[in-house]
Amino acid sequence: MSKLPDFEGLAMFAKVVEERSFAGAARAMGVSVATVSRAVGRLEERLGGRLFNRTSRRLALTDFGHSLAERAMRLYDEAEAVENAARELSSRPRGLIRLAVPMSFGLRWVAPLLPDFFRLYPEISIDLHLSDATVDLVGEGFDAALRIAVLPDSSLVARRLCPIAPVVLAAPAYIARHGLPRHPRDLKDHHCLGYAYRRRQDIWHFTNGAGEEESVTPSGPLRVTNADALVPMLLEGLAIAELPEFMAAEHVADGRLTAILTDWSLPKGGLYFVTPSARTRPAKVGVLADFLVERLSEPAWRRSVGLGED
Repeated sequence: MSKLPDFEGLAMFAKVVEERSFAGAARAMGVSVATVSRAVGRLEERLGGRLFNRTSRRLALTDFGHSLAERAMRLYDEAEAVENAARELSSRPRGLIRLAVPMSFGLRWVAPLLPDFFRLYPEISIDLHLSDATVDLVGEGFDAALRIAVLPDSSLVARRLCPIAPVVLAAPAYIARHGLPRHPRDLKDHHCLGYAYRRRQDIWHFTNGAGEEESVTPSGPLRVTNADALVPMLLEGLAIAELPEFMAAEHVADGRLTAILTDWSLPKGGLYFVTPSARTRPAKVGVLADFLVERLSEPAWRRSVGLGED
Protein backbone atom coordinates (compact mmCIF):
# COMPACT_ATOMS: atom_id res chain seq x y z
CA MET A 1 0.00 0.00 0.00
CA SER A 2 1.23 3.47 -0.84
CA LYS A 3 2.43 5.50 2.14
CA LEU A 4 0.73 8.56 0.67
CA PRO A 5 -2.97 9.12 1.42
CA ASP A 6 -5.32 8.44 -1.48
CA PHE A 7 -6.01 12.12 -2.13
CA GLU A 8 -7.85 11.43 -5.38
CA GLY A 9 -10.13 8.89 -3.71
CA LEU A 10 -10.84 11.21 -0.79
CA ALA A 11 -11.58 14.11 -3.16
CA MET A 12 -13.98 12.06 -5.24
CA PHE A 13 -15.66 10.67 -2.13
CA ALA A 14 -16.14 14.24 -0.87
CA LYS A 15 -17.58 15.33 -4.20
CA VAL A 16 -20.04 12.44 -4.27
CA VAL A 17 -21.20 13.45 -0.79
CA GLU A 18 -21.60 17.06 -1.90
CA GLU A 19 -23.43 16.22 -5.15
CA ARG A 20 -25.36 13.28 -3.59
CA SER A 21 -24.69 11.12 -6.61
CA PHE A 22 -21.86 9.54 -8.53
CA ALA A 23 -23.15 11.04 -11.78
CA GLY A 24 -23.30 14.55 -10.30
CA ALA A 25 -19.77 14.26 -8.93
CA ALA A 26 -18.52 13.02 -12.29
CA ARG A 27 -20.10 16.00 -14.10
CA ALA A 28 -18.70 18.49 -11.57
CA MET A 29 -15.17 17.12 -11.92
CA GLY A 30 -15.29 16.50 -15.67
CA VAL A 31 -14.61 12.77 -15.45
CA SER A 32 -16.58 9.63 -16.14
CA VAL A 33 -18.91 7.97 -13.65
CA ALA A 34 -16.73 4.85 -13.91
CA THR A 35 -13.69 6.87 -12.83
CA VAL A 36 -15.51 8.13 -9.72
CA SER A 37 -16.82 4.69 -8.92
CA ARG A 38 -13.37 3.09 -9.20
CA ALA A 39 -11.80 5.80 -7.01
CA VAL A 40 -14.40 5.40 -4.27
CA GLY A 41 -14.16 1.59 -4.45
CA ARG A 42 -10.36 1.80 -4.17
CA LEU A 43 -10.70 4.09 -1.14
CA GLU A 44 -13.18 1.70 0.52
CA GLU A 45 -10.78 -1.18 0.01
CA ARG A 46 -7.90 0.83 1.38
CA LEU A 47 -9.84 2.01 4.46
CA GLY A 48 -11.48 -1.37 5.08
CA GLY A 49 -15.11 -0.29 5.13
CA ARG A 50 -18.04 0.71 2.91
CA LEU A 51 -18.67 4.42 2.53
CA PHE A 52 -22.04 4.23 0.77
CA ASN A 53 -25.06 1.99 0.64
CA ARG A 54 -26.04 1.93 -3.02
CA THR A 55 -29.15 0.72 -4.80
CA SER A 56 -30.37 1.48 -8.29
CA ARG A 57 -32.50 4.32 -6.89
CA ARG A 58 -30.79 5.48 -3.73
CA LEU A 59 -27.39 6.46 -2.45
CA ALA A 60 -26.80 6.88 1.30
CA LEU A 61 -23.75 7.23 3.49
CA THR A 62 -23.00 4.39 5.86
CA ASP A 63 -22.14 5.17 9.47
CA PHE A 64 -18.49 4.68 8.50
CA GLY A 65 -18.98 7.11 5.59
CA HIS A 66 -20.64 9.65 7.88
CA SER A 67 -17.63 9.54 10.20
CA LEU A 68 -15.27 10.49 7.34
CA ALA A 69 -17.41 12.76 5.15
CA GLU A 70 -16.89 16.06 6.98
CA ARG A 71 -13.11 15.69 7.12
CA ALA A 72 -12.92 14.57 3.48
CA MET A 73 -14.99 17.57 2.38
CA ARG A 74 -12.79 19.88 4.45
CA LEU A 75 -9.71 18.36 2.81
CA TYR A 76 -11.27 18.93 -0.62
CA ASP A 77 -12.07 22.57 0.22
CA GLU A 78 -8.52 23.16 1.49
CA ALA A 79 -7.05 21.69 -1.70
CA GLU A 80 -9.29 23.95 -3.81
CA ALA A 81 -8.20 26.96 -1.75
CA VAL A 82 -4.52 26.10 -2.25
CA GLU A 83 -5.00 25.81 -6.03
CA ASN A 84 -6.96 29.05 -6.20
CA ALA A 85 -4.30 30.89 -4.22
CA ALA A 86 -1.57 29.47 -6.45
CA ARG A 87 -3.46 30.53 -9.57
CA GLU A 88 -3.88 34.03 -8.16
CA LEU A 89 -0.16 34.27 -7.38
CA SER A 90 0.84 33.01 -10.83
CA SER A 91 -1.51 35.44 -12.57
CA ARG A 92 -0.39 38.51 -10.59
CA PRO A 93 2.92 40.15 -11.46
CA ARG A 94 4.69 39.74 -8.13
CA GLY A 95 7.67 37.94 -6.62
CA LEU A 96 11.35 37.44 -7.43
CA ILE A 97 12.70 37.08 -10.98
CA ARG A 98 16.18 35.62 -11.47
CA LEU A 99 17.38 37.21 -14.71
CA ALA A 100 20.70 36.53 -16.48
CA VAL A 101 22.05 39.24 -18.81
CA PRO A 102 25.37 39.72 -20.64
CA MET A 103 27.46 42.09 -18.56
CA SER A 104 28.18 44.97 -20.93
CA PHE A 105 24.66 44.99 -22.33
CA GLY A 106 23.13 44.73 -18.87
CA LEU A 107 25.08 47.68 -17.49
CA ARG A 108 24.42 49.92 -20.52
CA TRP A 109 20.89 49.03 -21.52
CA VAL A 110 19.08 46.98 -18.86
CA ALA A 111 20.08 48.56 -15.55
CA PRO A 112 18.96 52.07 -16.68
CA LEU A 113 15.49 50.66 -17.47
CA LEU A 114 14.93 49.06 -14.08
CA PRO A 115 13.72 52.16 -12.19
CA ASP A 116 10.83 52.50 -14.65
CA PHE A 117 10.07 48.78 -14.39
CA PHE A 118 9.94 48.85 -10.58
CA ARG A 119 7.70 51.90 -10.64
CA LEU A 120 5.27 49.96 -12.84
CA TYR A 121 5.53 46.69 -10.86
CA PRO A 122 6.40 47.45 -7.22
CA GLU A 123 5.63 43.88 -6.09
CA ILE A 124 8.36 42.39 -8.33
CA SER A 125 12.02 42.13 -7.38
CA ILE A 126 14.87 41.10 -9.70
CA ASP A 127 18.04 39.19 -8.99
CA LEU A 128 20.16 40.46 -11.92
CA HIS A 129 23.02 38.13 -12.84
CA LEU A 130 25.57 39.92 -15.07
CA SER A 131 27.96 37.64 -16.95
CA ASP A 132 29.00 37.00 -20.53
CA ALA A 133 29.09 33.25 -19.84
CA THR A 134 25.97 31.39 -20.98
CA VAL A 135 24.07 30.16 -17.93
CA ASP A 136 21.99 26.98 -17.72
CA LEU A 137 18.56 28.46 -17.04
CA VAL A 138 17.01 25.23 -15.80
CA GLY A 139 20.03 23.80 -13.99
CA GLU A 140 20.93 27.08 -12.28
CA GLY A 141 17.36 28.09 -11.44
CA PHE A 142 16.95 31.20 -13.61
CA ASP A 143 13.51 32.42 -14.64
CA ALA A 144 14.72 34.15 -17.80
CA ALA A 145 17.73 35.53 -19.64
CA LEU A 146 18.63 38.03 -22.30
CA ARG A 147 20.91 36.45 -24.87
CA ILE A 148 22.80 37.92 -27.78
CA ALA A 149 23.27 35.17 -30.33
CA VAL A 150 23.10 34.23 -33.99
CA LEU A 151 20.59 31.56 -33.04
CA PRO A 152 19.00 31.01 -29.62
CA ASP A 153 19.23 27.69 -27.81
CA SER A 154 16.52 25.55 -29.40
CA SER A 155 15.70 23.91 -26.04
CA LEU A 156 14.45 27.25 -24.72
CA VAL A 157 11.49 29.45 -25.60
CA ALA A 158 12.96 32.54 -27.29
CA ARG A 159 11.38 35.91 -28.12
CA ARG A 160 13.43 38.12 -30.44
CA LEU A 161 13.64 41.75 -29.37
CA CYS A 162 15.89 43.24 -32.04
CA PRO A 163 18.81 42.44 -34.35
CA ILE A 164 22.35 43.09 -33.17
CA ALA A 165 25.20 43.34 -35.65
CA PRO A 166 28.92 43.10 -34.88
CA VAL A 167 31.11 45.96 -36.12
CA VAL A 168 34.85 45.81 -36.87
CA LEU A 169 36.52 48.95 -35.55
CA ALA A 170 39.80 50.80 -35.42
CA ALA A 171 40.86 54.20 -34.14
CA PRO A 172 41.85 56.87 -36.68
CA ALA A 173 45.33 56.84 -35.10
CA TYR A 174 45.66 53.10 -35.76
CA ILE A 175 44.63 53.52 -39.39
CA ALA A 176 47.11 56.40 -39.82
CA ARG A 177 49.96 54.26 -38.52
CA HIS A 178 49.11 50.86 -40.00
CA GLY A 179 46.88 51.59 -42.98
CA LEU A 180 43.25 50.78 -43.67
CA PRO A 181 42.43 47.08 -44.27
CA ARG A 182 40.37 46.87 -47.45
CA HIS A 183 39.77 43.11 -47.50
CA PRO A 184 39.33 40.69 -44.56
CA ARG A 185 42.50 38.83 -45.56
CA ASP A 186 44.44 42.05 -44.87
CA LEU A 187 43.63 41.56 -41.19
CA LYS A 188 46.21 38.78 -41.03
CA ASP A 189 48.85 41.53 -40.98
CA HIS A 190 47.17 43.47 -38.16
CA HIS A 191 46.72 43.16 -34.41
CA CYS A 192 43.16 41.88 -33.95
CA LEU A 193 41.82 41.33 -30.47
CA GLY A 194 39.80 38.26 -29.48
CA TYR A 195 36.67 37.51 -27.44
CA ALA A 196 36.59 34.26 -25.46
CA TYR A 197 32.83 33.65 -25.42
CA ARG A 198 32.30 33.59 -29.18
CA ARG A 199 29.70 30.92 -29.92
CA ARG A 200 31.72 29.03 -32.52
CA GLN A 201 35.38 29.55 -31.65
CA ASP A 202 37.19 32.84 -32.05
CA ILE A 203 37.03 33.14 -35.83
CA TRP A 204 35.68 36.07 -37.83
CA HIS A 205 33.57 34.83 -40.75
CA PHE A 206 33.05 37.60 -43.32
CA THR A 207 30.73 37.73 -46.31
CA ASN A 208 30.02 40.48 -48.84
CA GLY A 209 27.20 41.40 -51.18
CA ALA A 210 28.71 39.32 -53.97
CA GLY A 211 28.59 36.19 -51.83
CA GLU A 212 32.34 36.01 -51.23
CA GLU A 213 33.46 34.56 -47.92
CA GLU A 214 36.60 34.98 -45.88
CA SER A 215 37.51 33.66 -42.43
CA VAL A 216 40.08 35.29 -40.16
CA THR A 217 41.44 34.14 -36.81
CA PRO A 218 42.20 37.20 -34.66
CA SER A 219 45.86 37.40 -33.75
CA GLY A 220 46.80 40.01 -31.19
CA PRO A 221 48.09 40.57 -27.67
CA LEU A 222 44.73 40.46 -25.86
CA ARG A 223 41.81 38.06 -25.56
CA VAL A 224 38.99 38.85 -23.13
CA THR A 225 35.83 37.45 -21.56
CA ASN A 226 34.10 40.85 -21.61
CA ALA A 227 34.11 43.13 -24.63
CA ASP A 228 34.48 46.32 -22.55
CA ALA A 229 38.06 45.25 -21.87
CA LEU A 230 38.81 45.68 -25.59
CA VAL A 231 37.84 49.36 -25.70
CA PRO A 232 40.97 50.90 -24.09
CA MET A 233 43.22 49.11 -26.60
CA LEU A 234 41.03 50.31 -29.45
CA LEU A 235 40.88 53.91 -28.26
CA GLU A 236 44.66 54.00 -27.80
CA GLY A 237 45.06 53.00 -31.45
CA LEU A 238 46.86 49.74 -30.63
CA ALA A 239 44.61 47.19 -32.36
CA ILE A 240 41.50 46.30 -34.35
CA ALA A 241 38.56 44.60 -32.66
CA GLU A 242 34.97 43.58 -33.20
CA LEU A 243 32.33 45.08 -30.91
CA PRO A 244 28.57 44.63 -30.86
CA GLU A 245 26.81 47.66 -32.31
CA PHE A 246 25.30 48.63 -28.95
CA MET A 247 28.88 49.28 -27.75
CA ALA A 248 30.32 50.56 -31.03
CA ALA A 249 27.69 53.24 -31.68
CA GLU A 250 28.80 55.73 -29.02
CA HIS A 251 32.46 55.60 -30.10
CA VAL A 252 31.66 55.88 -33.81
CA ALA A 253 29.31 58.79 -33.10
CA ASP A 254 32.01 60.80 -31.30
CA GLY A 255 34.64 59.97 -33.93
CA ARG A 256 37.00 58.12 -31.62
CA LEU A 257 36.54 54.86 -33.57
CA THR A 258 35.88 54.13 -37.22
CA ALA A 259 33.92 51.20 -38.65
CA ILE A 260 36.10 49.40 -41.21
CA LEU A 261 35.45 46.75 -43.87
CA THR A 262 31.93 48.11 -44.18
CA ASP A 263 31.43 46.30 -47.51
CA TRP A 264 31.76 43.06 -45.58
CA SER A 265 29.66 41.75 -42.70
CA LEU A 266 29.98 39.29 -39.88
CA PRO A 267 27.03 37.03 -38.96
CA LYS A 268 24.29 39.19 -37.49
CA GLY A 269 22.81 38.04 -34.23
CA GLY A 270 19.80 39.11 -32.25
CA LEU A 271 18.78 40.04 -28.75
CA TYR A 272 16.48 37.33 -27.35
CA PHE A 273 14.41 37.06 -24.20
CA VAL A 274 14.58 33.37 -23.32
CA THR A 275 12.70 31.30 -20.75
CA PRO A 276 12.65 27.60 -19.91
CA SER A 277 8.97 27.30 -20.85
CA ALA A 278 6.21 29.58 -22.17
CA ARG A 279 3.43 27.25 -21.01
CA THR A 280 4.23 27.58 -17.30
CA ARG A 281 5.63 31.12 -17.38
CA PRO A 282 4.29 33.17 -14.43
CA ALA A 283 2.84 36.64 -14.85
CA LYS A 284 5.92 38.34 -13.36
CA VAL A 285 8.09 36.97 -16.19
CA GLY A 286 5.48 37.81 -18.80
CA VAL A 287 5.32 41.49 -17.82
CA LEU A 288 9.13 41.72 -17.76
CA ALA A 289 9.25 40.25 -21.28
CA ASP A 290 6.65 42.73 -22.53
CA PHE A 291 8.46 45.64 -20.86
CA LEU A 292 11.82 44.75 -22.42
CA VAL A 293 10.26 44.20 -25.84
CA GLU A 294 8.68 47.66 -25.65
CA ARG A 295 11.90 49.37 -24.56
CA LEU A 296 14.46 47.45 -26.63
CA SER A 297 12.75 46.65 -29.93
CA GLU A 298 13.89 50.03 -31.33
CA PRO A 299 16.90 50.82 -29.13
CA ALA A 300 18.73 54.13 -29.23
CA TRP A 301 21.95 52.70 -30.61
CA ARG A 302 20.18 51.65 -33.82
CA ARG A 303 18.79 55.15 -34.30
CA SER A 304 21.97 57.03 -33.47
CA VAL A 305 24.53 56.35 -36.21
CA GLY A 306 22.86 53.75 -38.40
CA LEU A 307 25.13 50.84 -37.50
CA GLY A 308 23.84 47.36 -38.17
CA GLU A 309 20.86 48.28 -40.37
CA ASP A 310 18.54 45.43 -41.33
